[in-house]
Amino acid sequence: MTVDAVPPLPPRVHFVGRAQPRVLVVGDAMLDSYWHGTVDRISPEAPVPVLQIHGQSEQPGGAANVAVNLASLGAEVGLLTILGQDEAGVCMVNGLRELGGLTLHAVIEPGLTTTRKIRCVSQRHQLLRADVEARPQRSSVVLLGEHFDRLLADYDLVVFSDYDKGALSDIARLLREATRQGMPTLVDPKGSDYRRYQGATLIKPNLKELCAVVGSCEPGTSPFYRRGERLRRQLKLQHLLVTQGELGMTLFNDDGPHHVAAHRQEVFDVSGAGDTVMAVVAYMLSLGESMSEAVRWANIAGGLAVRQFGAAALTWPALMQAAQEVRQHSAHAGEEWAPLLPSCMARQAFPADLFAPYQGDR
Repeated sequence: MTVDAVPPLPPRVHFVGRAQPRVLVVGDAMLDSYWHGTVDRISPEAPVPVLQIHGQSEQPGGAANVAVNLASLGAEVGLLTILGQDEAGVCMVNGLRELGGLTLHAVIEPGLTTTRKIRCVSQRHQLLRADVEARPQRSSVVLLGEHFDRLLADYDLVVFSDYDKGALSDIARLLREATRQGMPTLVDPKGSDYRRYQGATLIKPNLKELCAVVGSCEPGTSPFYRRGERLRRQLKLQHLLVTQGELGMTLFNDDGPHHVAAHRQEVFDVSGAGDTVMAVVAYMLSLGESMSEAVRWANIAGGLAVRQFGAAALTWPALMQAAQEVRQHSAHAGEEWAPLLPSCMARQAFPADLFAPYQGDR
């Protein structure tokens, strides 16, 4: 396994007259591995396809994907996670430490199997996913919490990326500490018990995850809005953002529920789209945007993410081109839409080539 699988980030945006946003990402990092090949026969041993592997690639996943996207957008990012001292862990450490704007704060646990998702792919279609994982020891979780307490003052906002792999076993305490220090906290949740996320600024479940907590409900119906708002109030959240794939996303807060429709996209791969959405929400909030405005931009970013195969870091040229396409489509449909740039950026000076046409994956 090579460590150059995490590609270098593009030139980063620097704002005139203001410091770069500082975001701490805490949670379950993992290595996304892709085994690419072709299938031209069925195994004689069992009725399954035989994948003739022609290549392999690795990308940071989970909390690491959120961190890479934030760094790509221009934030100063810290990634706090737990990794093993195995091949996947070494690949993650070496690759992430080479990225500009990202500082890795890793608790290394000897003997731990670093979480790794292996996807077998043929002609951009996923045939099989195999997961390799193990939960960290209690001592590693405690050590992560100690690092968190020391690092918190160096950042403006915290993102918790919970994939239920064990790094965030003490998230309730971490949230309380961040809240005590007046730090905005965004959570990508997992599981059916959301009580540990109480008091967060925002949690972002997808529709399936929400239904596992509040019961089955159809998007756009009265039970959906009623149960979503009830959950927000029970957990004392400022915001609840429910992503719904091709249906868009719904934001619950004191202003009432607000739905943002998705823009039609050709979907190639949904891997990492939720991480991209969370990264954009965090980045826009750290720049001073309102939550509703941050969600609108995250909605565009999510649509862009599913058009690419694999978890790819979002770039400003890509996001700006996608926003321009949405703007043009809205104009043709007779709809109003926001300015091309977020309000916090409208008076900023950018490099001349920042908004050059997007040329595809890096």
